[in-house]
Amino acid sequence: MSNFLGSEEKKGCLRVVAPAKVNLHLEVLGIRSDDFHELAMVMQSIDLADYLEISPSEDRFINLTSDDQSLSTGSDNLIIRAANLLRERSGCRNLGASIYLQKNIPIGAGLAGGSSDAAATLLGLNKLWGTGLSKDELKDIASEIGSDVPFCLEGGTQLCFGRGECLEPSMALGTSMGLLLVKDPKVTVSTPWAYGLSRERNSSRYLTSEAEFEMRRQLLRSKSWLKNWSVKDPPPLYNDLELVVAPVVPAVRKALRLLSNLPGAISFAMSGSGPSCFALYPGKSLAQRDLDRHREAFEKEGLDTWCCSFRTEGVELGNE
Repeated sequence: MSNFLGSEEKKGCLRVVAPAKVNLHLEVLGIRSDDFHELAMVMQSIDLADYLEISPSEDRFINLTSDDQSLSTGSDNLIIRAANLLRERSGCRNLGASIYLQKNIPIGAGLAGGSSDAAATLLGLNKLWGTGLSKDELKDIASEIGSDVPFCLEGGTQLCFGRGECLEPSMALGTSMGLLLVKDPKVTVSTPWAYGLSRERNSSRYLTSEAEFEMRRQLLRSKSWLKNWSVKDPPPLYNDLELVVAPVVPAVRKALRLLSNLPGAISFAMSGSGPSCFALYPGKSLAQRDLDRHREAFEKEGLDTWCCSFRTEGVELGNE
């Protein structure tokens, strides 16, 4: 695949696409019995992606390298954790691999870059090692790694409940939708911090029973735009975390202000726990037109920008 810029061709090398996601809808419903937040979300894969090259190793070690020198390649990286969990669950403890990560999704951006890399690792190593685990078995492992990892395995347009790991596929919104994504490269937001802030500010308004949670899930399932979206009935975009993060993170307010001034945008919001924000368009070409016309304003504010399309898949094996 032409996108892979890492190691030279190696025999048996697998290439895996690891796309980012945005949240079209994110509600924080309350606190679960395990002390995690109960969520009701719609997540969407986009074509901004990291790329992994995975090769067999002659030893039992998992060796990770990357073009992003700021990225930890140790045991705290979700790629390493995913590889070790797959070895443990499959009984292939003596197998190793060399993994090269081309990092395109910004780190700490609310775009699930690390989660998608972990999902890509599970998919790639499952094939490379011949472990033969099913997609459902991989999703069980994925849920142990992080709440967004099962979605990244499945991808497309999904309703996500529980901690985010309970997936219900929605009618795919297709690839015709476009978005203009922006982020201050100097700013990251910790997901645990954002949820902690939500609990601090909003816990008195949280729902408290499973019956209340299910009512909100049903309300989200019934949204017309999830069944047959059109320009007249687009995803309205909503994010509870934006309401608590934006007031205390100037980079988010700055991004939302600039996006609100784009004439062609349908709607705009923060993604996940931020600080990335995006504006939604009927097509990628319209997003590109707005970016071209307002590029100077984004550059003046020090924001990185990407024009993207929706994807109908999550992580995906590339050409071998």
